[in-house]
Amino acid sequence: MEQHKLGEGLLLNDDGNLNEAGYAFSLVKTYNRDKIKASKLRIKEWDYYYVGNAHRGLAMTIDDNGYMDLCSLTILDFDKPGYIEKSEMHAFSLGKRNLPLSSKEGDTVYKDKKVEMNFIHEDGKRHLKCYWREFGKNKEDLRVDVVLEETTGGNSMVIATPFEKKGHFYYNQKINNLRSSGYAKLGDEFIDLNRDSYGVLDWGRGVWTYQNTWYWSSLNSFDGKHTIGWNLGYGFGNTSAASENMLFVDDNVYKLDDVKFDIPLDSRGHDELMKPWALQSTNGDIDLVFTPKIIRAGGANVLLIKSIQNQVFGTFKGLIRINNGAKTFEIVNLPGFAEKVFNRW
Repeated sequence: MEQHKLGEGLLLNDDGNLNEAGYAFSLVKTYNRDKIKASKLRIKEWDYYYVGNAHRGLAMTIDDNGYMDLCSLTILDFDKPGYIEKSEMHAFSLGKRNLPLSSKEGDTVYKDKKVEMNFIHEDGKRHLKCYWREFGKNKEDLRVDVVLEETTGGNSMVIATPFEKKGHFYYNQKINNLRSSGYAKLGDEFIDLNRDSYGVLDWGRGVWTYQNTWYWSSLNSFDGKHTIGWNLGYGFGNTSAASENMLFVDDNVYKLDDVKFDIPLDSRGHDELMKPWALQSTNGDIDLVFTPKIIRAGGANVLLIKSIQNQVFGTFKGLIRINNGAKTFEIVNLPGFAEKVFNRW
């Protein structure tokens, strides 16, 4: 597919629509929230970090979705599969969380009687800190202190996606292969997020239509010689100008075309999420098998809001070819995740 690369400038015009749809390798468009014409109830803004290795994982979210805000944290164990997750939510935030207009600067902060969570820019790195009272199953307190350093030479996945409905758009950046140093401490348990630990930032700003299903896969790892990661996904908005698919190897970035997640179905047509998935592109450049280990299932069904979230963690193997096989990268049992999410929000 022919893909359009974004130029610099304002993201939105005076009508609240995208000035330009397409992709970039950095945050070249300026998110001008003041140009949004939709109700504050419809604006969705979030910072999501995932950090992990083959043994443990940590997910942290601060978002403001207009009608509600959310602070969420998940600790995952892949050796004896399981996870602990807690969330704090408040109605009608309407942008009061004041999430930064750029991922390049500004701090994202959440604080209430139970939780203090901060995503801080510090000395060119990202410092994730959290203290969560009575987080554990036995009411153990949780402390998180993680520093993330970029390894991709300033390259990231950026996409500006319009929806068919006027005034609706999604501006998204994924920063892959963030090298981690730090820990989480749950009661007396120390969770090491140093050796072979890498992360991703999912930075999103936009106005979404009411009902959507999306597919997303992220891998951030070290194969013994190189840092290697990707962003693969699809499912919402008009992506005729560009896909969000990219591969990162050390400080090199490669643009990919389409991808499809082939999830096995049972006899009733329901997803069998714990069986191996196939991730493939039409031209054969992406040819991966994903073997699940654990599902982080979440969601809600309250009045007009419904969410079915299945984030599946496991390992990937297969091939990604660049420029019709001019370069081929082999993936051998590297840890990552893939998800399918349905939202009416």
